[in-house]
Amino acid sequence: MDWTTASIAAAWAIILGGAGGALTEIGAWYKNLRKPPWQPPDWLFGPAWTTILGLAGWSLYLGLTSAPDANARAMIAALFAANFVLHFAWSPLFFKLQRPDWALAENVLLWLSVAALLLGVPRLSGVTFAGWLIVPYFVWVSFAFILNVKIVQLNAPFGKAAAASD
Repeated sequence: MDWTTASIAAAWAIILGGAGGALTEIGAWYKNLRKPPWQPPDWLFGPAWTTILGLAGWSLYLGLTSAPDANARAMIAALFAANFVLHFAWSPLFFKLQRPDWALAENVLLWLSVAALLLGVPRLSGVTFAGWLIVPYFVWVSFAFILNVKIVQLNAPFGKAAAASD
C-alpha cells in the first residue's frame, strides 16, 4: 500500500465531507424554503456524503496508484482537484449566500466534473473499478441537481429580487 497516496485520497474525502458539513446551515432560512415532498430527510445527507466521498477517495487512490505514467497521474489529480473546488463551492452558494439559483448554475459544473471522474479515471488508470466507485457520486449529484432545480422553482426569486418582493 502506498501510504502517501492513501493519505492524500483520505484527506480529499475528509476535507470535502467536513467542509460540506461545516458550511451547511439548517437554520430558519433553509427550514422555510419550500421543498418537494420527495426530498430525503436532512439526517440522510451526512451518511450519504460520507459514503459517497469515501468511495470517491478510494477511486482517487486506485487511479493514482494504477496510472501507467506521470502524465496519467497528473490528469487524474487534476480531475479530482477540479472536482474538489466545484464540490466545495456548492454549499457556500446555497447555504451561506442563500442563493439556490447560483448553486444550481454551479451544480452543472459539479455534475460535469463528476462525469469527468466517472469516465476519465478508468481510462487514465486502466482500472474499471475506479470508475464504478464514482457511480454513487454521479447518481447523488444528478439527484441533487434535480432537487436544486425544484427548490429554485418553488422559491424563486432570490437575492435583490426576493428582498424587493418582501
